[in-house]
Amino acid sequence: LLGAGALLEPGEVVLGEGESYRTPWVYFTWSGAGLDEAGGRLHDHLRASRGGWGARPVTLNNWEATYFDHDVDRLLALAEQAAAAGVERFVLDDGWFRGRRHDRAGLGDWYVDETVWPGGLHRLVGHVRNLGMQFGLWFEPEMVNPDSDLARAHPDWILGRAARPPGLQRNQQVLDLSRPEVFGYLLERLDALVREYALDYVKWDHNRDIAEPVRHDGVPGVHAQTLAAYRLVDELRRRHPALEVESCSSGGARVDYGILARTDRVWTSDSNDALDRQLIQRWTGLLVPPELMGCHVGAPADHITGRALPLAFRAATALFGHMGVEWDLVSASQAERDELAVWIALHKRLRPLLHTGRVVRADHPDPSALVHGVVRPERAVFAYVQLTSRVAAGPDPVRLPGLDPAARYEVRLAGPLPEGAALPRWAAAPVCLPGAVLTEAGLPAPALRPASVLLIEAENISDTE
Repeated sequence: LLGAGALLEPGEVVLGEGESYRTPWVYFTWSGAGLDEAGGRLHDHLRASRGGWGARPVTLNNWEATYFDHDVDRLLALAEQAAAAGVERFVLDDGWFRGRRHDRAGLGDWYVDETVWPGGLHRLVGHVRNLGMQFGLWFEPEMVNPDSDLARAHPDWILGRAARPPGLQRNQQVLDLSRPEVFGYLLERLDALVREYALDYVKWDHNRDIAEPVRHDGVPGVHAQTLAAYRLVDELRRRHPALEVESCSSGGARVDYGILARTDRVWTSDSNDALDRQLIQRWTGLLVPPELMGCHVGAPADHITGRALPLAFRAATALFGHMGVEWDLVSASQAERDELAVWIALHKRLRPLLHTGRVVRADHPDPSALVHGVVRPERAVFAYVQLTSRVAAGPDPVRLPGLDPAARYEVRLAGPLPEGAALPRWAAAPVCLPGAVLTEAGLPAPALRPASVLLIEAENISDTE
């Protein structure tokens, strides 16, 4: 039995004579060849519905580099280091608007804070563009802090009962977007800022649950709120057709076909811990193709978990998606910046494949390891990921799924050899093998330390022999 339905509160949709209600679309897929085939069909549908995205620009977000400390000179230096590493888009996150020195105030007052940014954001935006990068800006349009000019002037704009408003989450409440005056204010502010700074990109966040969603007229408001949020994104994009929008929502809380129909990227988790991200990205990737999945290289010690991981592992994890950086490169060593630049260059070389190919995963016998990759007819790239200490006495062969069994492939390392790993015999000189052998028998794998990734590239050479 398969079923689906919209979650509507009583009285939320009332139809008069001659009126109709259209449910959201529900999509089902079936596969006789495992989860990869099912995920691939979903990817194909999403890519076809939007005309495809192609190779995505490497993005730096300043959040975990500076948080609310918007020191202009520090951000200018961060932009310079980002450009030197090969970053193509610079995104200024939370903290640029009035009163926003922490997360307890300012949300809803979408005006550049003159005390922090005299003359506006133009100095930073101009510097970023002179360095050859695009510029993006963070918003959380659906939310408001009680400590804001907006909430003080319009307390009735908050979604919920006036006599007993919902409890605070993350020091904020939800604005009732179904009210025309709220919708109009947000559209005017977003539109004005996109125009003034010619924004290339908007990071659209949504950081709390909608609790007790009752409109000012006493009618439940989840349905109206959702449709209004969609209309707001749609109208902003209609006015600015080249604008790209990221759906963030606390990292992964709003990843569905409704929002993906009108956005260009999702933030899969607020944890940049690469060990967490291996599994987060593995399963998010069943629905979302790699080019829409924000995957950032975080700091050496993750800001959420505190776990320290090698740069090679962090970068190889971020490689298989819409790659970005969320790390204070100004405080990084020159050796770290140089290594990051090598990984970004590798991503740029591989992203025509990564952002258009078919995602595949192998059923590897060792539960401490993963094998995944992206395949096109002409070539493929795979990651053999050692998450923790091996369970088996020795490494199992790495089988490469998704290859054409009748084709011949030249196999080589695609990236740096992981620290402590012996060079595999097949990587010492070019090796040519049939796809059937690579898929069924696999390649001998070196023993890897925990938190290591071995990258393997396979090029179809059938037409050149």
